[in-house]
Amino acid sequence: MAATSLSLSLGLPSAAANNLNRHGLHNIITCSASENTSPNQQGCLMRRPFLLGAGALSLSLLPATPLLAQGVPENYEIFVDKRDGYSYYYPSDWREFDFRGHDSAFKDRYLQLQNVRLSFIPTDKSDIHDLGPMEEVVPDLVKHVYSAPNQVANILEMKERTTDGKNYFTFEYVLTSPNFSRAAFATIAIANGRHYTLIVGANERRWRKFRNKLKVVADSFQVLDI
Repeated sequence: MAATSLSLSLGLPSAAANNLNRHGLHNIITCSASENTSPNQQGCLMRRPFLLGAGALSLSLLPATPLLAQGVPENYEIFVDKRDGYSYYYPSDWREFDFRGHDSAFKDRYLQLQNVRLSFIPTDKSDIHDLGPMEEVVPDLVKHVYSAPNQVANILEMKERTTDGKNYFTFEYVLTSPNFSRAAFATIAIANGRHYTLIVGANERRWRKFRNKLKVVADSFQVLDI
């Protein structure tokens, strides 16, 4: 994805997108590319910044941050995007893929619904607290932005953390459709004039088995100054 792509579509229905404005999340631009688009013209396709394993990190290229200095957990790798200002861990056996409207995404090689994706959109807010109390912001996002009209949203847990002076909301939720249920963690933060959203989830039937593994991803997300 080109570095000039500052506004991204979340792939939401219009009703859900309207709810974004209540939190200062606005001016969403849908990005797409036709089959005939040349590589130089595909400004909205995935770009690949730094894919860093524990042994591949070069401190001469990337200044140390708390996340990087801690060391990558076993069986995880770290994705660092210094240009757009964020980083997170992902399972080392996952593979990168293009997810419409997202800046980066990785998925399990065999269970494609088990994935993590990161998106950001412009905002005039300077901190996550500017959106309101976590107890109000999270339910509103899950029920009116993340869920479709035919889904029932259930929030299981929510928490707040502060890392290196930046504030984050992380919450666990389940979206239930008539024939399908998906569980996920989401972590949101505001920095660099952007509202960042990281979502990592799986089929609810597999949630109990993989929950702790995916929680590492949600808790690892950090925004970086750019």
